[in-house]
Amino acid sequence: MSTQTNLTKSFLVELGTEELPPTQLKKLSDAFTAGIEDGLKEAGLANGIEVISFASPRRLAVVVNNLAEKQDDRDDVLWGPPANIAFDADGKPTKAAEGFAKKAGIDLSDATEENGKLKVSRRIEGKATTELLESIVQTSLDKLPIAKRMRWGSSRNEFVRPVQWLVMLFGEQVVEAEILGAKAGNQSRGHRFHANKDITINSSADYQQAMRDAFVIVDYNERKELIRQQVTAKGEEVGGVAIIDEDLLDEVTGLNEWPTALAGNFDEDFLRVPSEALVSSMKEHQKYFHVEDKEGKLKPIFITLTNIESKDPQQVIEGNEKVIRPRLADAAFFWDTDRKKTLESRYEKLDTIVWVNKLGTLKAKTDRIGALADKVATAIGADNALAQRAAKLCKTDLLTDMVYEFTDLQGIAGTYYAQGDGEHADVAAAMQEQYMPAFAGDELPATQAGLCVALADRIDSLVGLFGLGQIPTGSKDPFALRRASLGVLRILVEKEIDIDLGQLIDWALEANWETAPKAETKATLTEYMLERFSAWYKDEGISAEVFQSVRALGVTNALDINNRVQAVNSFSAMEEAQALAAANKRVSNILAKNGGEAVVADVNEALLSEDAEKVLATQVAEKQTEVQPLLADAKYKEALASLAGLRDAVDAFFDNVMVMADDEAVKNNRLALLKQLQGLFIAIADISLLQQG
Repeated sequence: MSTQTNLTKSFLVELGTEELPPTQLKKLSDAFTAGIEDGLKEAGLANGIEVISFASPRRLAVVVNNLAEKQDDRDDVLWGPPANIAFDADGKPTKAAEGFAKKAGIDLSDATEENGKLKVSRRIEGKATTELLESIVQTSLDKLPIAKRMRWGSSRNEFVRPVQWLVMLFGEQVVEAEILGAKAGNQSRGHRFHANKDITINSSADYQQAMRDAFVIVDYNERKELIRQQVTAKGEEVGGVAIIDEDLLDEVTGLNEWPTALAGNFDEDFLRVPSEALVSSMKEHQKYFHVEDKEGKLKPIFITLTNIESKDPQQVIEGNEKVIRPRLADAAFFWDTDRKKTLESRYEKLDTIVWVNKLGTLKAKTDRIGALADKVATAIGADNALAQRAAKLCKTDLLTDMVYEFTDLQGIAGTYYAQGDGEHADVAAAMQEQYMPAFAGDELPATQAGLCVALADRIDSLVGLFGLGQIPTGSKDPFALRRASLGVLRILVEKEIDIDLGQLIDWALEANWETAPKAETKATLTEYMLERFSAWYKDEGISAEVFQSVRALGVTNALDINNRVQAVNSFSAMEEAQALAAANKRVSNILAKNGGEAVVADVNEALLSEDAEKVLATQVAEKQTEVQPLLADAKYKEALASLAGLRDAVDAFFDNVMVMADDEAVKNNRLALLKQLQGLFIAIADISLLQQG
């Protein structure tokens, strides 16, 4: 039993630091909050609490409302050794009994006997919450996802940034604690420029307003939405549309405590440079938002966030305009310089860059991509010359100054340079499309040349790296092979490409590899890639049993697998599905015990004696004729819908017919009938795996 106390207060903890990594701020804040909540749960103090996160560039904070002043008292029962072991023949305590008493912290006379064992009941008084908070906060900080911790001064404490102050209040009471070298108090700090002084926090209820009065918006989400609104408004003010990248928005939210949006301009002449390069420069180097017109074209305007309310904002704007000018000038210089050479002229120099140790140079990889893209093009009826040309040029933009400076422009820069070189439109598009899809939900290549190169590049990487034994394990996937596998599957399925994975892998294995791939590469890679379907179908809400029913057949054509899975998924929702799945399971078991694969599926109508088996034989024969053309056209959904009509005949057969007849010929004939029945379904999937329970 426990005694519940209703006395509660609010708890505030704020850890003040030097500026925290802006891209990690939200992640650190969420982890800090979760750690404190977990600690309170473990201490039995989480009942009825409300936990609120706060984070700004120089602080992580958490407020816990309705926190009990102490843990509940509780009754505890400790069981000791059996009585016949606790006492000797003379009734004197043994070492076992004395050890139990010492462990329980009692006099042995306080113990009782119950069910032949020593027992002690005791009342454990709950600890005061203030006694527990220091450890809870410290443990949460210790568990934060910090890749690299740092030390400061002569202290041996480690944290992501040097700690400057610590606020810990329970109600209005300062909690006695020292964490990461900082002693807890009620003094926070205001904005570096607008309120560079200590700020007294009287209680957690006063926290937000006290900080706001000190020009610090401590609520991360409030600050983020304020920035979004300001940037949007500025875009409209300058007659355009501000483009808000969510990652950039998170970053500037982590950089500013009192954000103010300002709009500036840059020279229109820079607009001759591809907009992606200008946007990348503004975003990566200056954390600016760009502005487009209503047609989606870049305007010579940027929006910046300052961490102050300037009395002379124009001076701030002019300062930012001076800073951005040389950045954009660099992009323009790279653009002008790169265009003096064609992409083709850079092809031979790919031989100076090692792709992967033991797998050769980028030129060797490019040549393999070309050979593989040519075979894919032939298989899908694409233009071989365009596929080969796109493959030859696909990595050449990696040698340009633009991509060297702005790595996120690889492929994009290649498209612009290919257009400038007068390459075919599909070849130019393939420079960027080779990287599609780059992430979940990304677009797929729109041109056949891009599609051929995208497939060839990924298969080449997968075969080469698996051939070296570089197989992803757990969370380690340095070459992004999971993403490459899913990219291949998406292209094959969504572009309806009827090429077997085994064939693609064989084509890649035929290439001239610097290091011969391991003998098991094909089998290992095929299994690995097909298993990526599991996560795919899970996201689609398709059960694992549906996928496994198709995988059991050993099909390795991704498009065919997907067609079968979608058909089985539809079938599994039908009323007849479970009954037929159970029947197929029964059929599989019977056949397995009676020859399995050796059973010949030839039914002798003269040996059919029972009405139920005659009906089933007739319907099976009819379905064979009916579904054969459907299977030939891969119309699995229609085929399974047709086979669902067998349910009544199958049920009647098992209800009325003894398969294991005494007459050997009759028994074998009935086994042959079941073999035919199984064959109808197994041509699509092993639906026996759908059986529930």
